Amino acid sequence: MSTLICGSIAYDTIMVFRDHFKNHILPEQIHILNVAFLVPDMRREFGGCAGNIAYNLKLLGGEPLAMATVGDDAGAYLAHMDALGLMREHVRMVPGAYTAQAFVTTDLDDNQITAFHPGAMDYSHLNEIGAASGVELGIVAPDGRDGMLAHVEQFAAAGIPFVFDPGQGLPMFNGDELLQCLRLATYCTVNDYEARLLCDRTGRSLSGLAQEVEALVVTLGGEGSHIYVDGQRLEIPAVQPDALQDPTGCGDAYRAGLLYGIANGYDWLRAGRLASVMGAIKIASRGGQNHRPSRDDIAARFALAFDAPLW
Repeated sequence: MSTLICGSIAYDTIMVFRDHFKNHILPEQIHILNVAFLVPDMRREFGGCAGNIAYNLKLLGGEPLAMATVGDDAGAYLAHMDALGLMREHVRMVPGAYTAQAFVTTDLDDNQITAFHPGAMDYSHLNEIGAASGVELGIVAPDGRDGMLAHVEQFAAAGIPFVFDPGQGLPMFNGDELLQCLRLATYCTVNDYEARLLCDRTGRSLSGLAQEVEALVVTLGGEGSHIYVDGQRLEIPAVQPDALQDPTGCGDAYRAGLLYGIANGYDWLRAGRLASVMGAIKIASRGGQNHRPSRDDIAARFALAFDAPLW
């Protein structure tokens, strides 16, 4: 059963400034800000929501099918996908564009200055859900605005159940657009900040919004997550990680766990617990796609956390 993952594929360039931004930014001179930071530590990671979700779903033994747009500089990322055995026949190259990429500079206080270039992501509407065959489940993750709206409509028209995951793209939509996406979606996932913004934009409560979908999932970071389903709220605890290295991509790992659970007929409690395990595994390593647990490792973490078998 293939799961079609619509969303971004991006490079993340992370740089470390071995000092504090506050020592180099003068508040009284902010109107003529002109600063440069020496960043001797730099790494480039494979990221983007579609890439991260597909990566984690593959770890679980799922069948992810990424649908995304990339630029002329995507060669390294495509080779990375090939090495992992990730299908990419619906990853479209947009000539003359760059692959979406984030440039993140972090100081010693873990403050961050980030610049994001959407690049080829803005052409995601060129991809069509109907081009993919054998799809029985999907997700619309953060991507270009037009692409997200089009893919929501196309999933619904095709009768394919899907998750609406607006993520950091949520501010691009007004209340009416968000309500329409929820009404067409089967499920919705947001983090706690996005949940508040979703309520603010739509003028609806979380319990009211939950009535528009079969399940509304709200992640709460280290506090676990809530799943609103069948008129009740399931509380999913966070799983204790081995280390707190990097939260980048934890939400995507969580969503991969949910998708695997939905695809395999898990009840929501079990699916949420698996999602929590995936997030805990991810946060113990840097980057969105550098953790390497086997399926047995994932099952062992699940059994340790919940005293129950996974498979």
